[in-house]
Amino acid sequence: MTQALNDLIQLLGLEALEENLFRGQSQDLGLPQLFGGQALGQSAAAATRTVPEDRYLHSLHGYFLRPGDAQLPVIYSVDRVRDGGSFTTRRVTAIQKGKPIFFCSASFQGREHGLSHQPKAPAVPTPEALLAEGKAVHQRFRGHPVEFITVEERHDCPPSRMIWFRMAGGPMPDDPALHRYLLSYSSDFNLLLTSLLAHDVEFGDPRLRIASLDHALWIHEDPRIDEWLLYVMESPWAGGARGFARGSFYDRDGRLVASTAQEGLVRVQP
Repeated sequence: MTQALNDLIQLLGLEALEENLFRGQSQDLGLPQLFGGQALGQSAAAATRTVPEDRYLHSLHGYFLRPGDAQLPVIYSVDRVRDGGSFTTRRVTAIQKGKPIFFCSASFQGREHGLSHQPKAPAVPTPEALLAEGKAVHQRFRGHPVEFITVEERHDCPPSRMIWFRMAGGPMPDDPALHRYLLSYSSDFNLLLTSLLAHDVEFGDPRLRIASLDHALWIHEDPRIDEWLLYVMESPWAGGARGFARGSFYDRDGRLVASTAQEGLVRVQP
């Protein structure tokens, strides 16, 4: 693995301070506040550390309460809400400077068989084809392993976008929990920004104030975050200084591996 990918994995490898209490280091992505995906991924990791190994995260629902500081570590307190026969529930509170900045509920389940259906994945060019054409927007954060290839953006209503993404840097360990942490982390990229596509406003506009308010994630199948995933997003509504967006993750075989939804502050100052 590259150093950048190893560093991100280490970011989710929390330090145990006490039973049900963990500390995570922070990562500065150059944003005005702590990247929300860090709180999502580290909360998923903290909750997972308190459940049996044969139960896997299948849903997470959280609220962002205060802007986090990317220069400070984050403390995660886990409440063991319920250990049932089939499902395990945890509540996680992320704390900085003695105050909660984020909290979430997370649910875990063991392997089971059941009824199965899903929508058909969109028919889109492969990442390799897009790169070969040389027309697609290919983005990477400096010193960060995540990479994006924009497939399509629609600015009519509802605004939507499709992006291939993965964690570059070599194969990752075959640890299903780790890939779920990183999917939680990655699900915050681009989602709320989809609500801007229908308007003459771009991220970085000095008039814009944008921040996540809440986030929900459902993991349907084991994801492989070191392989390309298609993130399909749309924003069916915006209003009242808020934007709403939802998304679906498909693997290259067309499996729907996860779904997500988010509402956030989208305020344009005069």
